Amino acid sequence: MRDMTFGVPYRSLLVSLSIVSILSGAAPSLAQHRETADPGPPIGEREYVIGPEDVLDIAVWNNKEMSRTVPVRPDGRISLPLLNDVQAAGLTPTQLKDGLHTALAPYMPTPELSVIVREVHSFKVAVIGEVKTPGRFEFGSVATVLDVLAKAGGLTEFAVRDRVVILRREGSTTRQIPFNYTKLTRNDAAKGVQDNFCLKPGDIILVP
Repeated sequence: MRDMTFGVPYRSLLVSLSIVSILSGAAPSLAQHRETADPGPPIGEREYVIGPEDVLDIAVWNNKEMSRTVPVRPDGRISLPLLNDVQAAGLTPTQLKDGLHTALAPYMPTPELSVIVREVHSFKVAVIGEVKTPGRFEFGSVATVLDVLAKAGGLTEFAVRDRVVILRREGSTTRQIPFNYTKLTRNDAAKGVQDNFCLKPGDIILVP
């Protein structure tokens, strides 16, 4: 027999209270930023954005001293000869390449270089609440909400499936993006159900 409190499963009530406690400091921001997700361009058309802990191959043509494999530090920078610390996190490989080209121009005529992401370690997403294996998961490529929920073992029988929420930090505020798992898995497109959108590094999925 399940323990009940005011008609709510006791375990579900405890999880909900824990989530409220964790997010109490961010509550005003969440109330003001409850939005639908912007899916952005199709996955195949997106260029990867470099993040902390990623590993990059920087190759400068005919310059072995400048060419090296470098990790992106937690502060988002990489260290290179001549240039010292260079911002890398938040840029695409193409943007970083263009920035390095400009920075190296005073030291060498028409520098030719490439930037390749050797290892991806920055795409981490957390899942808490009514999933079978809560935790923080690392992905080597783009992941959708359902991808992450599957990684967490799926929802438990106590999950409130139509009130899943994704928390996304944006500067000093936090967006709250609703995700209706029930309607999505029923493929109820006629009622305007949102897509299974892609997550961003640092997102938190809350399953009440």
